[in-house]
Amino acid sequence: MIFVARWLIVALALLLAAYLVPGITVASFYTALIVAVLLGILNLTVKPILLLLTLPITIVTFGLFALVINGVLLWFLGTFVKGFDVSGFVAALLGAFIITVVSWAGNKLFD
Repeated sequence: MIFVARWLIVALALLLAAYLVPGITVASFYTALIVAVLLGILNLTVKPILLLLTLPITIVTFGLFALVINGVLLWFLGTFVKGFDVSGFVAALLGAFIITVVSWAGNKLFD
């Protein structure tokens, strides 16, 4: 049950990011749910590898480079998910920041 709630939180965070950031568009709530699942899969598989490869710069920036990695993953998803578009890296970075903050705050409700 908590998994479904967290999935919905990420989907709502994606919709909020699309509302606040001009370069991000989400066609529907269904698209946001699909992007949330794919983002979760990428965060489980690809993100740890990227964090390990960029460990020196992540340490130097006190972990803030992880936000850049989140932005790159979001931008990557925008290239192949129909109905989800991220127009550039700055939009992806801002969207990743909004999604991270909203997801963190929403997941604190279930901890």
